[in-house]
Amino acid sequence: MPSMTSASPPAGAITDVAGLEVGHWTATQRPTGCTVVLARAGAVGGVDVRGAAPGTRETDLLAPANLVDRVHAVLLSGGSAWGLDAAGGVMLWLDRQGIGLDVGVARVPIVPAAVLFDLHVGDASIRPDAAAGEAACEAASAQPPAEGCVGAGTGAVVGKVFGLDLAMKGGIGTASVRAGGFTVGALVACNAVGDVLDPETGTLLAGARTPDGRALRDTRTALLAGEAPRRLLAGTNTTIGVVATDAVLTKAQAQRLAMAGHDGFARAIRPAHTMLDGDTLFALGTGTSGRPPDMLLLATLAAEAVARATVRAVLTARSLTLGSLHLPAACDLPAAR
Repeated sequence: MPSMTSASPPAGAITDVAGLEVGHWTATQRPTGCTVVLARAGAVGGVDVRGAAPGTRETDLLAPANLVDRVHAVLLSGGSAWGLDAAGGVMLWLDRQGIGLDVGVARVPIVPAAVLFDLHVGDASIRPDAAAGEAACEAASAQPPAEGCVGAGTGAVVGKVFGLDLAMKGGIGTASVRAGGFTVGALVACNAVGDVLDPETGTLLAGARTPDGRALRDTRTALLAGEAPRRLLAGTNTTIGVVATDAVLTKAQAQRLAMAGHDGFARAIRPAHTMLDGDTLFALGTGTSGRPPDMLLLATLAAEAVARATVRAVLTARSLTLGSLHLPAACDLPAAR
């Protein structure tokens, strides 16, 4: 299997950030699923949406000028807009735990969410719902989460610029980095229209394949050479994720952390943030370190963690065959520069 470099440090996980848990629900009927990041004690939240075709919920409240400053979970889901229903299940589960924003007459769990499009892989009538969101919460733990073709990454596909038949399998990945007494972790479900590469070496890892299907095509080089992309439906691609830290953040700093995290997408995916993608990154600050951040350092760590998690999303994926559709994984093809 390709790797970032032979000297790469251990990948780590978003759950290395104290105060967070992750759980997956993976459908058995077709490749789809959802993933929840729980912050039972609440976390300061932020978001940055860069793709032009997003599917999201509760993102407006994360704006620094708006009132609510803490969230209790973030949901990442397959199923396109249908998958947003799974966030209701996360709310129900949190409500049973007595977790939420105290509004006097009740506690209202705050659960932002983002979805990716995986309806073209199997029976599109099967998608994550409220029961799926609850199941993901039941499965959540502080242990390093499973990666690859699980949860929100189950039906993810990358490299679709020249058609689904020449694309490859995406997935979900996680990573963490530590410096200056802070931990920053990321969880990324990669369903990009573009290719995924190792940002350290520039080596392509997964993406559009050559017409014979046996090697990587290099979408950037092909487009620059004048090769015409296939006509694709906007919104059928998206990379979504969460970047989190144990630093004590304000809402404005959380938004800035999400913005910096998108640099990791841009380093590991090309092209990123397209008109056909709904790239969305949430940020969480658990505050468990008890220390305010050095934002220059934290932004650097955020971009690094997101890039590494994006790479992990394709390196841990496995091939998928559905009828005549075969989507190889990074481990099935030789990497090419």
